Amino acid sequence: MMLALLAPARHVDGQRTIGGEPWTGLGDTMTVVMLGTGMPAPNPERSGPATAVVAGTRVFVFDAGPGVMRRLAAARLPIDGPAALFLTHLHTDHTLGLPDIIFTSWVMGRSRPMRIFGPRGTRAMTDHLAAAWAEDVDIRTNGLERGRPGGQRVDARDVMPGVLYDSAGVRITAIAVPHGSWKQALAYRVDGPRKSVVISGDTRYSPELARAASGADILIHEAYASARVKPENRPGGDAWPKYMKSFHTSDEEVGRVAARAKVKLLVLYHIVGPYTPEELMAGVRRGGYRGRVVIASDLDRF
Repeated sequence: MMLALLAPARHVDGQRTIGGEPWTGLGDTMTVVMLGTGMPAPNPERSGPATAVVAGTRVFVFDAGPGVMRRLAAARLPIDGPAALFLTHLHTDHTLGLPDIIFTSWVMGRSRPMRIFGPRGTRAMTDHLAAAWAEDVDIRTNGLERGRPGGQRVDARDVMPGVLYDSAGVRITAIAVPHGSWKQALAYRVDGPRKSVVISGDTRYSPELARAASGADILIHEAYASARVKPENRPGGDAWPKYMKSFHTSDEEVGRVAARAKVKLLVLYHIVGPYTPEELMAGVRRGGYRGRVVIASDLDRF
């Protein structure tokens, strides 16, 4: 079964398949798959940040952390490239899987340019990746593999907040969020068949994100345990709390965002620093959110 899963995806009689088995999608439903829920620390239980939103037969991927293609395969999602890839920002832990998803999806059968949307610098990053692997592309295309010419291409766009995708019942909107000293970072809202999902990416507390998430079914938000962030007993020891407050959102602040937005489900991922589930839950409740909360693991579905 695993060998079939890793075989190239292809189209047969107009029907997408993986390893010969039909990919039928999920009808008119929308499902979230947590491909990676980790942070920069190399935890073998958690791949880097990446989230798939599956709407019918279309797969949209948000961020490309390390291990993204292996997680797509493990989730039994098509491995010949998503309908589109959206980057929240260009931190390494959110983009180290970018060459993987670009080139591996080509090796696994992709023949059309991959649409990639992200903040300023996205297009430059993909241009540099194309240059870095130019010899690989030449050998795979013109050598004995006879790879599909041009299948590795991307259509990468630096975008501003607003509606980026609106087709066949799925609308994807980029939302500006503050993430420390980054000049631009984005969250995303996906409105689709019977469900709406908001993915925070990395951000400090953002009232604007709370407004943009209003009424969403699912809010997927990064977090840190506020009880664990204290000044260190040494000169300059207050730098860590200042960093966390500037770049990330505490459990209590996440609770405040979820409460203001009145979301039905809060999913915590990319949890920065040490924590216990009890600490995170207590912080979320202090923030005022009384709904359902899940600390996500890789491959969870909602």
